[in-house]
Parts: sequence; structure tokens; C-alpha cells
Amino acid sequence: MTQRERVLIAPSILSADFSRLAEEVRAVEEGGADILHIDVMDGHFVPNLTVGPLVVRALRPVTALPIHVHLMIEKPERYIDVFAEAGADLITVHVETCPHLHRTLEQIREAGARPAVVLNPATPLITLQEVLDQVDLVLVMTVDPGFGGQTLIPGMLGKVRRLREMLPDDVAAPRIEVDGGVNKETLADVVRAGADVLVMGSAIFEEAGGPAEAVRDYRRRIEALLTSPAPCDPTQKRRWSRRD
Repeated sequence: MTQRERVLIAPSILSADFSRLAEEVRAVEEGGADILHIDVMDGHFVPNLTVGPLVVRALRPVTALPIHVHLMIEKPERYIDVFAEAGADLITVHVETCPHLHRTLEQIREAGARPAVVLNPATPLITLQEVLDQVDLVLVMTVDPGFGGQTLIPGMLGKVRRLREMLPDDVAAPRIEVDGGVNKETLADVVRAGADVLVMGSAIFEEAGGPAEAVRDYRRRIEALLTSPAPCDPTQKRRWSRRD
């Protein structure tokens, strides 16, 4: 199975009901989610406060899903070891917060987790060129980070496509993750742009049928997209031409 034959679903607990978090996590796992995404925010790098390593530690025995921790914090190197020890399988750091990015990615691997890197919408892809061989995943923020439920920035689809072109057509290449505004209306555009890990918060946890059924529904939609030819849409092509 090649990388593009499997698009992974990564529910973000940012939108979950924290009064019954374990139940919510079990539900997305039951529905067939691939990854559990945990957003860590410090109120400095982004204008919000969320969770710390204690939540990761509490969730680790609750689920068999890989736990991906997205550190939206200043000086992430101070917390890498504690998150890895708490049970994080993959730790994602922002280019914008790491003046010594190569060293920080090495620290993640040495701590026993898999390293990943993330770019804010305004950060260019060129900042990744020297570290692509160090990471298992590249996260493209499709909204400005800090809050759930935002609308996907359309220009980020071109960024995802350009990143796909930068990577070798190889199953060993880093996966491309997108985070922000992924829902039923944007799903096809995101998948066809080249993303193969989809972070979804409100689109899963705020569905009327519950998170388990929401994951199942998105899996059906993704499989339908991957088994059908992409439509030829000249209007869409012109729409992105300036950014491609």
C-alpha cells in the first residue's frame, strides 16, 4: 500500500467534550480513526491555552491510537522529553519557534518519539528544505493556529500541492498533514491537493451522529475520492494558478 492509497484521519481533541474525554477518544478509535491529535498551546506563541503532558499521560492507557502532540509553544525544546515520556508517539514543532530546528528534531528522536515539523500559513516552504530528510511528517497549517472551527485559507491548497512536488514519490517520504477548516465542504480539495493526514476537530466531535459515526462517514468519503478520477475543473485551475 503506497502512501497515497491511505489517507489518515486524525481527530483533534481540541473540539472534544473534556468532561468525558476518555469516552470521546474511545469513540473515534471505535469509528476507525488512525491518529489522536493533541494541540498544546501556551498563550504566547498562539492566543490560547490548552493542555499539557498530564493529559497525554492520562490518555495513553485509554487508547491504542498513536498520539501526535502538536507543540504550539515557545521554546518547545524545554518540553520535548516530558511529552515523549508521557506517551507521545510523534511530536510536531513549529519552524517559527525553533532557531536550531535541526537540533530540536534530533532531540525528539533521541527522546523516543518521531519528529515532525509544522508551518504557519505565512511561512514559506523553503524553510523546510534542509530538514525534510529528518522528519516523518510535515504539517501545513491551513488556518492561523490558536482556535478550532476556523475556515480553511484557500491559498494553502496551493502550498500543499507545492510541498507534494518537493517530496519524492516514495512511501518513505514524509507524510503531509493539514490542520484547519477540513470538513465535508473542503475534504475533496484537501485530498486532491496531496494531503494524506487530515486533522479534524469540530468536523468530527460536533457532528450530530457522534464522533464514531463522523469518522466512519469521513472514511467513506475519502475512499470514494481515492477511487474516483479527479474532475477536470478549468475554473479551479485558474483559481490557483497565481500560487502554483
